Amino acid sequence: MNGEGRLMNSSLLEYRMPTSRDVSMIETVLIEVPNPGHPFGVRVVGEACMMPPLAAIANAVYNVMGLSMRDLPMSPVVMLRTPQEKD
Repeated sequence: MNGEGRLMNSSLLEYRMPTSRDVSMIETVLIEVPNPGHPFGVRVVGEACMMPPLAAIANAVYNVMGLSMRDLPMSPVVMLRTPQEKD
């Protein structure tokens, strides 16, 4: 936008996408802390990203079947034992 509040790039042809040159340098620091819940102390790559997909799947099961799944695994056997919630 310019000083008058008008949009300067009104189409995607004029839209400037940010690139790696537009951000500052990021310094990676590796901290090796063993996982106490694993016999070898290993951790998985992307460990922090594991919970949102599980919550999305639980919400999808609730939307389709009316089952409020709060425990893992969400297997068909467990779903059959879970009572449906009344609306």
